[in-house]
Amino acid sequence: MPDCTDLAALLAGDARQQQAYHTLQALGIIPTLRAFDPVLAGTLPLGIATPASDLDIICAVYPEQQQAFRELLRLHYADLPGFVLRETVGQQLPAVVCGFQYQAFAVEVFGQACPSRQQYAVRHLLVEHRVLEAGGKSWREAVQQLKQQGMKTEPAFAHLLGLPGNPYEALLTLELYTVAELRARLPPLP
Repeated sequence: MPDCTDLAALLAGDARQQQAYHTLQALGIIPTLRAFDPVLAGTLPLGIATPASDLDIICAVYPEQQQAFRELLRLHYADLPGFVLRETVGQQLPAVVCGFQYQAFAVEVFGQACPSRQQYAVRHLLVEHRVLEAGGKSWREAVQQLKQQGMKTEPAFAHLLGLPGNPYEALLTLELYTVAELRARLPPLP
């Protein structure tokens, strides 16, 4: 199974994934943010993006790094259209969020005091990747259809999986399942 967090995997994907790879390379954002362990999350690495899908870059930014993180984002991206830098809370932790437009993509950089791979966006990415590997083309198409109808990604997966409750939390109950275990657990598609 290919590593969905490896940007080079985008080159073997669909046209939108290839476009995302080239955009990230032109922007130089991954090397710029290297000290913050950047990981591309969201729908693009999964190959289920819609035309409105953005480039979500998740970073580990600890309190003593926040000022440097903000300054780095301002230095490199403040002149890009739609640049905004704000603070929010995610997973009960403060977060710095930066957004801007570059080429054909909205870009969102999300940084908080948690290792990148332990943040919800990356954890969801890894679960969703295994579900798509287990379910194959029919599951990919079912998720894309729900997304085209306006459903967000995590609720679409939770709906198809029959997971009750908060879809963002419910998906995390599948974190330890292998592709084979998920394949055995997948309900029939509607």
